[in-house]
Amino acid sequence: MDETPKEIKVVSVNRNTLSKQVVESIIQLLNSGQLKPGDKLPTEMEFMEKLNVSRPVLREALSSLESLGVITRKTREGTFFNNKISSHPFSIMLSLAHDNLQAMVEARMALELGLITIAAEKISDEELKRLKQTIDVIANSKDNDYGEADIEFHRIIALSANNPIVEGMVDSLIVTLVKINDEIKVREPERTVQHHTAIYKALEKRDPFEAFHQMFLHLDYVRHKVTKNHNL
Repeated sequence: MDETPKEIKVVSVNRNTLSKQVVESIIQLLNSGQLKPGDKLPTEMEFMEKLNVSRPVLREALSSLESLGVITRKTREGTFFNNKISSHPFSIMLSLAHDNLQAMVEARMALELGLITIAAEKISDEELKRLKQTIDVIANSKDNDYGEADIEFHRIIALSANNPIVEGMVDSLIVTLVKINDEIKVREPERTVQHHTAIYKALEKRDPFEAFHQMFLHLDYVRHKVTKNHNL
């Protein structure tokens, strides 16, 4: 009988995986009802002992949760779940998928394509004016430094929908915009201005069908650009 030990393959657990597991464990404190929005989280030492992870891994997870608006860390007071989490469930979903860029891009498309059709009916003249200003900033930008104006363009459209139910989603949408914006290495201001102007004109005409079409063309372009850079 051959008693030679069989060769087995074990998938190693990398730091990113550990960090995500910590994020999921912390979110579970909310899902299970052990803690509520506004409650104080255990200390770092308590987390390290209960989860059996190092301080760098724990802090990486906490940083992800903080950047997504799930927690707030206060000097000398501790770490707290934000009060608005209960109305912002999309933030939690993003925190669980913070390392899945493709999922973020697709989530952004789903949200913005829905919001743009509502915005076409509700956007005010003042908001249209502010939209035009962001386009001018991008057109006149130096060194392709127009990320904030780009994000503001999309923020104005999302908020112009003026719907309290999706308000929490809008906050989370901005998080995805920042994340995706950071991943774009090659800027093309002319193309961005072209896309934004087409969206602006559709909104100015209060045409939800054309606004949807132009926003899809823009987001599809961004999706292919980002996924191509990451071989997704």
